[in-house]
Amino acid sequence: MATFSSIAAAALVMAGSAVLPAPAPTLVARANSDCSEAADQVVEKTGGQLLSAQPSGDSCIITVLVQGNGQRPRKVTMKVPM
Repeated sequence: MATFSSIAAAALVMAGSAVLPAPAPTLVARANSDCSEAADQVVEKTGGQLLSAQPSGDSCIITVLVQGNGQRPRKVTMKVPM
C-alpha cells in the first residue's frame, strides 16, 4: 500500500503539470520578407496595426486593423506593388 507522502508527492507532480497557465494569446503578424516594406508603408499611412501581409503576384495584400474615434476598429485591406 502506498504511503500518504508518496500519494501526496504524486498528486503534487500531477497537479503541477496540469495547472500550468496557458500563455496569453498574442497577435501574430504574418509577413513575407518581400512584403515587409509594403506592410511598413501601409501601417505608417493608416496608423493601424498589421494583421497580415501576403504576396500576390507582383503585389502584396496588406491587412491592418485601424482604430476609430470611439468606434469599433475596422479592418482595412490594401493591395500594394512590391
